[in-house]
Amino acid sequence: MTSNSYLSVKALTKYIKRKFDADPHLRDVYVTGELSNVKVHSSGHIYFTLKDDSSRINATMFRSQASKLSFKPEEGMKVFIRGDVNVYEASGAYQLYAQTMEPDGIGGLFVAFNQLKERLQKEGLFNPNFKQPIPQFPKTIGVLTATTGAAIRDICTTITRRYPQAEILIYPTLVQGAGAAPNITENIYLANRHGFCDVLIVGRGGGSIEDLWAFNEEIVARAIFESRIPVISAVGHETDTTIADFVADLRAPTPTAAAELAVPNQQQLYQQILHHQSILHQMMTSKLNFERNRLTKLQNSYPLATPERLYRPFIERLVQVDLSLQNATKLYMMNEKSKLQSIDSKMKLYSPVHQLTAAKQQLEHRTQTLTNRMQQQLAQNKVAFTNQLRMLEALNPLALMSKGFSVAYKEENVVKSVHELEKGDVIQVTFQDGYAEAKIEKKHVQKEGEAK
Repeated sequence: MTSNSYLSVKALTKYIKRKFDADPHLRDVYVTGELSNVKVHSSGHIYFTLKDDSSRINATMFRSQASKLSFKPEEGMKVFIRGDVNVYEASGAYQLYAQTMEPDGIGGLFVAFNQLKERLQKEGLFNPNFKQPIPQFPKTIGVLTATTGAAIRDICTTITRRYPQAEILIYPTLVQGAGAAPNITENIYLANRHGFCDVLIVGRGGGSIEDLWAFNEEIVARAIFESRIPVISAVGHETDTTIADFVADLRAPTPTAAAELAVPNQQQLYQQILHHQSILHQMMTSKLNFERNRLTKLQNSYPLATPERLYRPFIERLVQVDLSLQNATKLYMMNEKSKLQSIDSKMKLYSPVHQLTAAKQQLEHRTQTLTNRMQQQLAQNKVAFTNQLRMLEALNPLALMSKGFSVAYKEENVVKSVHELEKGDVIQVTFQDGYAEAKIEKKHVQKEGEAK
């Protein structure tokens, strides 16, 4: 054989692949087995091995088909698969390309239900600690259900009959079909944004698990869990249980039961009010009688009979306290007055007014002293002057002239001697009261021993 007689691996693989493609039995196969080596790729494709007790086959489910699964394929799960068998050229291995997958023995929805329930339970969405209390007397009740079903009628009728004071706010909601879950979720969030309702009833009438499946969707469960308004689930009949029932704050077996749980019964309330009113009346009557008797005893008691004795010690204490207060006040005032006087003395001592007054007094004293000394000096001077004056008067020629003496002047010179005169001289003789001119006719010189 020549080298041209050998096929390449690729050519052989393509040949085998064409054989697989041409075989109609391999285009649509139904096979059952146990899942092994399940790997969910980030692209969404699922790679796994399907095996039984003696054989195994690699399998792939692409994202387009995998996204339609209602459950999550897990290790060891027995499944029914419909698909085709073909060759993966890169590895030269044949494998099963799954189109659909159903769990063996139980439905896929039930598996999905259990898987979602287990996962949400692990996250704590069913934790009783997160359950919100249902208001005892709601003013507004939001109802999320279909407006065409019997559930809305049962809910409204029950609420109106039991508690007509409550207002019913209906959010028309799809409760079945492909768009039901998003619509339920949207209306739950819408009711929370509105904030009108005190409690929400989310539910519908009975049906198959497929009919009720919207209430098993994860988005509905999370919307109920995140609702700030308490949610009562009312899905199907009493035997139907959905994920919404586990997440809801309160689960009702039927829509009618949900309405009964949402509102009180006004007849029962009325009976309760009457009962409490009766009990209250009895209690008040008993209390009044007790207090009346107590009042009578107190009024007749010794202290109230002589009430002044009750406050006598207080009066005495008040008097003592008042006296102590007065004494303390006086002592305080005296001390303060003493301090004030001391301060006032210091102020006066160092005050400019005081210094001015002292200086003024000193000035007046010195003025008075000086005046006295001046007066004394004047008196002494006056006496001396008087003495001098007397002396001058005694020595005054005019005084002598008053006694008859006169003074002769010659040419305005006093003539002291007769020798100064000559016969014929004209002299002026001054008298006490005037003068006269005279002419010397004769002079006489006095001799010694001659009498004047």
